[in-house]
Amino acid sequence: MTKIIAIASDSSVFCGLNRRRLVALHNTRGMAYKTIIEPFKIKSVEPIHMTTEEQRMRYMTEAHFNPFLLRAQQVLIDFLTDSGTSAMSSEQWAGILRGDESYAGAVSWERLRDEIEDLTTYPFILPTHQGRAAERILYGYIGGAGKTFISNTHFDTTRANIEFGGAVAIDIPCEEAKDHDSDFPFKGNMNVERLEQIIQEAKPENVGAVILTVTNNTGGGQPVSMANARAVAAVCRKYGVLYIIDCCRIAENSYFIRQKEEGYKDVAYRKIAQEMFALADGCIMSAKKDALVNIGGFLALRNEQLAEACTNLLIITEGFSTYGGLSGRDMEAMAIGLREVFEDDYLNYRIKSTSYLGEGIRAKGIPVIYPIGGHAVYVDAGALYRHIPPQQYPGQTLVCELYKKGGIRAVEIGSVMFGKYDTEGKLVPAPMELVRLAIPRRVYTQSHIDYVIEVFDEIVSNKTQTRGMKIIKEPKFLRHFTAHFEQL
Repeated sequence: MTKIIAIASDSSVFCGLNRRRLVALHNTRGMAYKTIIEPFKIKSVEPIHMTTEEQRMRYMTEAHFNPFLLRAQQVLIDFLTDSGTSAMSSEQWAGILRGDESYAGAVSWERLRDEIEDLTTYPFILPTHQGRAAERILYGYIGGAGKTFISNTHFDTTRANIEFGGAVAIDIPCEEAKDHDSDFPFKGNMNVERLEQIIQEAKPENVGAVILTVTNNTGGGQPVSMANARAVAAVCRKYGVLYIIDCCRIAENSYFIRQKEEGYKDVAYRKIAQEMFALADGCIMSAKKDALVNIGGFLALRNEQLAEACTNLLIITEGFSTYGGLSGRDMEAMAIGLREVFEDDYLNYRIKSTSYLGEGIRAKGIPVIYPIGGHAVYVDAGALYRHIPPQQYPGQTLVCELYKKGGIRAVEIGSVMFGKYDTEGKLVPAPMELVRLAIPRRVYTQSHIDYVIEVFDEIVSNKTQTRGMKIIKEPKFLRHFTAHFEQL
């Protein structure tokens, strides 16, 4: 079995799945067909090491039932994350050869800076080695004890960077997000009414920032509407609160806006993103997602004084202000990826290929967050394993079963990742017990995804006999990365 790691022919390249079963028609040069073809040709492949179920059970035991602790060679299909796992295009590889490795003021930096400024409309650009470095710099500076941060849903590293400094992170997804089966198109939206209430309760001067994550990763990869982004902006302006967009999947979010929000049918995806950026005071991006690179990120801001303070922290912790922990070749690849990701053929294929997996397992009775999001399929492990209580971590149970049955590595997004302990040491469960199947960009083919869908047959047939897990070792922060488990 192989997976695609690089491709050629067109800078819009994206690896994916041959969509014969999709109902939607694909328009290719004015001709409509049911088959969605890959908008690229394969140039290079990477071997996958095949394993047996007996071997995988041994590997999982040695990894203490935590997929993060598996070796990559022990994994057949890796859906642990879509972050930094993309296959780069021929244009990006060419850019790597052009990389200017000058310590200060490199040409590669200028290309990246100009690309980000054109896209975001923000004049102050701080490159970082990845998104969580930008989070640490900004939220470490504006946060601290007594501060409150508000988001549609904070992701794990965002919350950790905020809470590590002593601030409080509050999630306020829209009410529609609670119904996993409805077809409401923008379940990533923030609850604007609740936003205003929290700002009033906390007092505006104590609110570090309002963070709108697009798409809403923890909330099921669901998109945010432009109307919601505009309403959030209005509240932030009213109270003088900093408004930040977590934009690591901004291109995928733009796709949903064009397809599902009135008034955007004929607007270019990049224009949609630019309109959303224009509403905010700044953004943070992990470029390892929608910039189609394996490493990189940035912080971009409107306010010069805030940017200067963050630049000082950047130089102390990441590197000089014109490279920020990145090589010139990394910045070249990022600049190219930020342009490629908004191409119509790429986004059409990216979203439809994710939907193919989600619809495929949903048809087998697997409960998923619906509609299917942009970068991943989210399985409701709590609904799948109704006999396993949150205290026994149904999401962690499912990720272990997926690996044991099919060599598929996924990630729990439930009470392992977001659960808390009360003053008596009892678990306070997360709102949802999810498992995320995050699809790397331009990597897997249809046969890989069809194989994953087949593995879920085994999951369904054995679900009532499946037992839960318990934690036997954990760190204080981000425990899901290194915690050890045992089967009950």
